[in-house]
Amino acid sequence: MNLSRLRFPLHELRGRRYPEPPHPYRNEFQRDRDRIVHARAFRRLEDKTQVFTERLSDHFRNRLTHTIEVAQIARTVAVALGLDEDFTEALALAHDIGHPPFGHAGEAALDEQMRRYDDRFDHNVNALRLVESFEQRYAAFPGLNLTFEVREGIVKHSRDFEPGEHPELDEFLPGLRPPLEAQLIDLADEVAYNTADLDDGWSAGLFTMEEIEAAVPAYGQIAARTRRLFPQASEPALFLESQRRLIDFLATALIEGTGAAAAASGAETAGDVRRLPRLASMAPAAAETSRALKRFLFARLYSIPALAEERRAAMVRIASLFQFFMNHPQELPENHQKRLDSFPLHRVVCDYIAGMTDGYFRRTVRRLLS
Repeated sequence: MNLSRLRFPLHELRGRRYPEPPHPYRNEFQRDRDRIVHARAFRRLEDKTQVFTERLSDHFRNRLTHTIEVAQIARTVAVALGLDEDFTEALALAHDIGHPPFGHAGEAALDEQMRRYDDRFDHNVNALRLVESFEQRYAAFPGLNLTFEVREGIVKHSRDFEPGEHPELDEFLPGLRPPLEAQLIDLADEVAYNTADLDDGWSAGLFTMEEIEAAVPAYGQIAARTRRLFPQASEPALFLESQRRLIDFLATALIEGTGAAAAASGAETAGDVRRLPRLASMAPAAAETSRALKRFLFARLYSIPALAEERRAAMVRIASLFQFFMNHPQELPENHQKRLDSFPLHRVVCDYIAGMTDGYFRRTVRRLLS
């Protein structure tokens, strides 16, 4: 299923904010990918919550291992469709670097605090600010100086917006869809977290294979075939084999669904992709399977008391630390205090907390609030 006609053409790049000479053997998206991998914000994902905190087990995913899984799936899909795999990989690796400590609970807590000052926190916008200004790795310019297309994909991979809806993002072609490579990221992310969270939840003993099968019919069919093929296999081996086949089923459905949507749309060029409704999609049966997985995971994993208490406690601690710095700005690190000449205090406090890992946040709370 070749969609190479819709592949983003490198000769149409809008360039970087600060012009640079071309590299002798890496294209622009390869350079962007490598800059993201070497960024501090990327390394910090290793100590940021995905679903389970590190205190429960060393074996569960963190935000970094999740990101690697998303990149693997997204790149596979892009190659199968004939799209630009380097562009896709760069966006997959960057898609979560704006997350604060403690995952979505941390994002909700920071947004709640920012609303008190008629402001907002959004992890995609935060990711853009990280790559444009906070990362300082080059003598010639601030930030990572990524291509326009990767910066656009960072803020638009999971949503569209109209002119004026987000004035701070108006340079990123509001009203138009991002390239097809960027559209793949949100669904590759969905494949990755649905299957990984299922794996982690099963490993934690929160549910059995039979309970998944009863709630997700397509998974039941996969598990039944696995048992027929490997009648002597242990339960862990059967689960992991079924897990592998579930990922394959969903990734294949993303390839087939996107191909079918592109064919039905009449799109002939990458430019057409921007003017049409989003083309990245799953085949209908798999889309329902994905929804069923989400329902099951919400009921049996995300809403369990232990995790709900972890989220509540994290939000309380973030609110407390936020207010502490609002009352005692002199306790901010020197480099953040210098930013108060250009930004309001609440924004500086938010940026500082958002950049923390889970572990650094805990140490800071113990030092300042104990």
